[in-house]
Amino acid sequence: MSSIRVAAPRAAFAGSAEARRPARAKEPSMRAHLLVPADDERALEPALKSGADCLWLDLRATPAPGARPRARDLALGLLRAARKGGPHLYVRVNALESGEIDADLDAVMKGAPDGIVLPGAGGGADVQHLGAKLALREAEYDLPDGATQIIAVVQTPAAIFKMGTYAGASRRLAALSWSPDDLAAAIGARATRAPDGALTPPYGMARSLVLMAAKAAGVAAIDCAELGERARFKAECEAACRDGFTGKLGLDAEQVALIAATFRR
Repeated sequence: MSSIRVAAPRAAFAGSAEARRPARAKEPSMRAHLLVPADDERALEPALKSGADCLWLDLRATPAPGARPRARDLALGLLRAARKGGPHLYVRVNALESGEIDADLDAVMKGAPDGIVLPGAGGGADVQHLGAKLALREAEYDLPDGATQIIAVVQTPAAIFKMGTYAGASRRLAALSWSPDDLAAAIGARATRAPDGALTPPYGMARSLVLMAAKAAGVAAIDCAELGERARFKAECEAACRDGFTGKLGLDAEQVALIAATFRR
């Protein structure tokens, strides 16, 4: 996925992460989501001004092992620098099987994120597994038990067959989302869309299953990010809103504005 590249936070945003973010309930106001690179220390202030309801500070897009410690430190700094009353702050960590997730959580949980985005989620058991990791760190860092929520992202073929397992899996689960590009890479597909821009049948099916699984679990359904030009992205937002999604992930401030204009009508 691409992500927004934007300017540095100022000292005016400094403050206690714990004081800034008390435990929050699942809220339908989390409609416009924005992916923000955790390794870009200039990213926070414009992202905060973008109008997004929820920022995803992205650690997964830092593939070089030598760059990961710095990305984690910067993510923690972004969490601690965000001002009170701003958007929800989630961190997209590496997948459970990556070997990197514990180091990700050890770094960012000190900053009391509102939640964690779990890529490659394989069903309710994975949400429970992450929940156990979060509970340990909440206790270690004196955070409220259960305060850290989870957005699970479906992006593997095996996960499609576990969609019914999210219901009742964890009180931490706040939303389900999906990634057609990652799903296509796992399948070996050449494209996710037909020439007219419509999702091809495998990806249309995956999108529908994510929506139904979210509704069955009583959590938000967040439609995927999309690199299309403005008119197509606007049509994607309208289709997601029409179909029952509660929000959508954007990659820049312009997309956030289109998401907000559609879902807040």
